[in-house]
Amino acid sequence: MENGLWYKDAIFYELYIKAFQDTNGDGRGDFRGLITRLDYLKDLGIDCIWLLPMYPTPARDDGYDIMDFYNINPEYGTLADFKFFLDAAHKRGLRVIADLVLNHTSDQHPWFLDACRGPESPFYDYFVWSDDPEKYKEARIIFVDSESSNWTMCNENGRYYFHRFFHHQPDLNFDNPEVRQEMKNIIKFWLDMGLDGFRADAVPYLFKREGTNCENLPETHTYLKEIRKFLNENYPGKILLAEANQWPQDLRPYFGDGDEFHMAFHFPIMPRMFMSIKQESHGPIVDIVQRTPDIPENCQWATFLRNHDELTLEMCTDEERDYMYDSYASDKQMKLNLGIRRRLMPLLDRDHRKVELMYALLLTLPGSPIIYYGDEIGMGDNIYLGDRNGVRTPMQWNDNRNAGFSNCNPSRLYAPVITDPDYNYNATNIDSQQNLSSSLLNWLKSMIRIRKKYPILARGKLDFIFPKNKKILAFYLEYQGEIMLCVFNMAATDQPVELFLQKFSGYTPLEITGDTDFPDIGDWPYLLTLGRYGYYLFYLKKKEEEEEE
Repeated sequence: MENGLWYKDAIFYELYIKAFQDTNGDGRGDFRGLITRLDYLKDLGIDCIWLLPMYPTPARDDGYDIMDFYNINPEYGTLADFKFFLDAAHKRGLRVIADLVLNHTSDQHPWFLDACRGPESPFYDYFVWSDDPEKYKEARIIFVDSESSNWTMCNENGRYYFHRFFHHQPDLNFDNPEVRQEMKNIIKFWLDMGLDGFRADAVPYLFKREGTNCENLPETHTYLKEIRKFLNENYPGKILLAEANQWPQDLRPYFGDGDEFHMAFHFPIMPRMFMSIKQESHGPIVDIVQRTPDIPENCQWATFLRNHDELTLEMCTDEERDYMYDSYASDKQMKLNLGIRRRLMPLLDRDHRKVELMYALLLTLPGSPIIYYGDEIGMGDNIYLGDRNGVRTPMQWNDNRNAGFSNCNPSRLYAPVITDPDYNYNATNIDSQQNLSSSLLNWLKSMIRIRKKYPILARGKLDFIFPKNKKILAFYLEYQGEIMLCVFNMAATDQPVELFLQKFSGYTPLEITGDTDFPDIGDWPYLLTLGRYGYYLFYLKKKEEEEEE
């Protein structure tokens, strides 16, 4: 594996520091606690940890409202604790990326507090001001449940400030060269400390222009290329991962010519995996993958089943969105903005076969997979916690007090542990699953090992096969002369399928999850039967490979 392209083969793991392990008894996780759990992540097969926001914050948007870009939230520890954690991760061969919030600050950031004085403040031009709240009226409101405008009046100076997200998160003014340089300084600060890159939050919105929707503007791409050039010249091997919730064709420019982002989330593929399994059809997945443009050789998609936000339905048609709400959000408490705030296992009705099928898809469709903490053991959620906090509860390590997360009084926990009968931490926890060979955790570990054994699963070029039975999703991957055939049953019942594989006549399919040879492929249709939500991953062996064995 080329070291500079490590991210193309990597398995990422997304976690909250506050949710992972508490060592000082304050009911919140911290860096010292995270250090004690690094061996667990290494054993799981993770290559890179993605840390959700770790900076000082008033915590009105779970850390995405930053008060100081150059420090660590004191609830999580100190800069020295962070450096100690980083060194401990690197010693285990684990890389670490962190959230970088370019677009906005907290309204409690010293820059904004000073800017509110008016034009005489040196920080006034760090933000976007107007006397007219109708300016940029074509920019959509993102948090439709809580914001009625992208403008909020500043009582101190009598002008409106622009915010793409919550009213307490004023947007930075990227037309100001001082802001652009400040962001580079922040990037330099953390990379000098040893961080391996950033997941860049909300990147489509940096620049604003009248008469546009203020998204994906050329000026935004020009600046992002500047940042990439800065990394290439000073920090080779460090990566930028774009969070841009856009259609694939609109996302493609964020890769540039391989000179902008190294990676970008493939948002639209995620809801369509859930649509496919509910409709028992390969159609939604085939459609979105076929609509996904080719990307430069040195770039990679980032794929996921669930994350810290709602299951976003922004990149769905109105009809698709209604279908998803009807299928996966029976309780109105499950809905938020344009999405569904639930974890993976509850979404899939606690059906382990469905969960395994979805992970098998995640590990074989194009892109580097991101696993959300707790989903590897099928943690539940609490839809009655506010905002998106229902999927951000403490990690469940064992059946001890507070699920082994903290020894504090349970009332001090930043959020209650899950005690619902179906997902109670006494039954759903790391310790119990590590000791059970058939557990979801141990199954996922074995699947990650398989993915690492076959680089074709990370790098292969995908081509679909279209059987008559549309309940079956089938495709093959090709990479450096190797071929992997992947077949999935999207249905809740056993399904037969005929695959026309004459171009692979003479190959022997080795089913890699069970290390079993299947009959040779010939000139006739290849017949398979798959159990409910079953799948096969076949490595196609040539005769000479068999003879060598």
